[in-house]
Amino acid sequence: MNHAAHPSTDLEVNAVEKSFADYRAVDRLSFSVNRGSFFSILGPSGCGKTTLLRMIAGFIQPDGGDIRIGGRSMSGVAPNQRPINMVFQQLALFPMMTVGENVAFGLARRGMGKAERLRKAEAMLERVSLGGSAHKKVDALSGGQRQRVAIARSLVLEPTLLLLDEPLGALDLKLREHMKIELKQLQAAFGTTFVYITHDQSEALVLSDLVGVMNKGRFEQLGTPQSLYYDPATPFVAGFVGANNRIAGRVDAMASGLATLTTAEGWTLEARTKGDVTVGQAVLAYVRPEAAVLARDPHQLPGCRRSHSGRVDSVLFDGANSAVLIQESQSKVEFRIALPQTGQFSDLVPGETIHFAFDGERAVCFAAGATA
Repeated sequence: MNHAAHPSTDLEVNAVEKSFADYRAVDRLSFSVNRGSFFSILGPSGCGKTTLLRMIAGFIQPDGGDIRIGGRSMSGVAPNQRPINMVFQQLALFPMMTVGENVAFGLARRGMGKAERLRKAEAMLERVSLGGSAHKKVDALSGGQRQRVAIARSLVLEPTLLLLDEPLGALDLKLREHMKIELKQLQAAFGTTFVYITHDQSEALVLSDLVGVMNKGRFEQLGTPQSLYYDPATPFVAGFVGANNRIAGRVDAMASGLATLTTAEGWTLEARTKGDVTVGQAVLAYVRPEAAVLARDPHQLPGCRRSHSGRVDSVLFDGANSAVLIQESQSKVEFRIALPQTGQFSDLVPGETIHFAFDGERAVCFAAGATA
C-alpha cells in the first residue's frame, strides 16, 4: 500500500470525547497508531471501545477532539469518504453473489471495469489462501473461509486503516484460535494498519504490536502485550489482563522497591510496588499463577526469600494449562498455581499439603483504591 505522502502514523486520536445523555462513553482520549502496525483496543463490555471505533469510522460524530487518518482530519468527512474499511462479527457477505463478486463489490462501486475487478478479486483471494474459490457460493464456505472473504473484500480496496469489531466472536473456540494466527500473518503480509476491538485478552495479546486497555472511556494503560502482562500500571489492568491471584493486605516494611505485606488473617508475602505505596498502607497484591513454584518438600523450593504452604483444594486439569487451587495454611486464602507443563504434580489430590514460593519481583502491589 502506498502512503508515501502521509506521516508515519496512520491514525491519530486527539482528546476525543463522546457522551450519551449523562453517560460519558469516551473521555478525552488521545493516542496514535503507527503505519503498518496491529493495534488492539481491549476492554470489558460498556467501556466505550465500540463507540470509539464507530467515531473513527465516521458513523458517530465526536462531541470534541479530532481524529486524523493518514495525516488528514476526518472532521466532516462522511464514512464512505474515509480511507478505511470495516470487518464486523456479522460479516455481511452477500449470499446471492459468488465469493469473487463479494470481494469485487467495493471495486464495482468505484466504477472499475468487470474484467479488471474480477482479476483483482482473484489475486486477493489467492493472497488469503482462497485461490480458485472465486466462483463458489458464500454458503459453501466454512466459517473461517467466510472470515477471510470478508477481510479480502476490505483489503482489495487498499484502505489506510482496517477496523475490525470483534470479528472472531461468532466462531467456535478451535477456529478462533486458528484465525488468530491467520489474522496476524495476514496483517504482517499486507502491512495494512489494523485497529482491532476485542474483550478477549488472549486475542489482544497474541495479535497486537500495541494494546490500549480501556475502562470507563479511557485507556488505563497503552503498551506492548508483554508490558501489560508483566508490568501492569493499574489494579484494573492487573486484574483484567491474564489470570492473577489478588490478595489484600497491609504494608509492614519496604526495602529496594519490595513491600512486605500481611493479610488480615496473618499471611505474609512480598511484592514489588507500583505507584505511591508506604508502610502501614492498605494494598492489593497480584501474583500470576505461573510465578509460583511447587514442592512436596519445602527444602526443594528454589532460593526465594519466603516460602508458603497450603492444602490442595482442587486440581483443574486442562492439559498444558492445568492449575491447582490451594488454600493457604495461615489465611485460608485461595491461591491458584499453574502446574508445570512437564506433567509433574499431575498426581496431586485434594486434601494434600503442598509447599510453594514465588519471587516478590514477579508479584506487584498497588495502594488499595488506586486507579489509572
